[in-house]
Amino acid sequence: MKPFGMQWILGMALAAALPAIAQSPADRPLPGQSAPAAKPKAAAPAPAAAPAPDRKLQPIPEPPPPPAGFELDASLEPQVTIQRRGTDTIEEFRIRGRLYMVKVTPAHGVPYYLLDQDGKGDFTRRDNLDTGTRPPMWVIHTF
Repeated sequence: MKPFGMQWILGMALAAALPAIAQSPADRPLPGQSAPAAKPKAAAPAPAAAPAPDRKLQPIPEPPPPPAGFELDASLEPQVTIQRRGTDTIEEFRIRGRLYMVKVTPAHGVPYYLLDQDGKGDFTRRDNLDTGTRPPMWVIHTF
């Protein structure tokens, strides 16, 4: 087995010296001086209230109209009907006349939803609209 080579020793010396190299010249103490005391960081300057007079700001132009054939279809917009039943507020959401969701907001309590998931008229209660899908997220590297 071969003892540590010169390349390995130089690599380790370089790795040990990197933090010192990464310091800015103002952070490094001069030879014969002790390390400087921590300086308080200056607060960021406050943003100016008005733009500088030498800048010529121009308004943003209006967006062009949509091309022909891309008009909005009003039948695809949800129609919301709000009703009061006693102290509860009931919001019915329809698209093309078909009821797909009901939001019930009690006077005292948390709102809940009734959803028709497959369009057959079978409503399922959900306490929120969160699907519960959580993609896995692992930390691969931190800096």
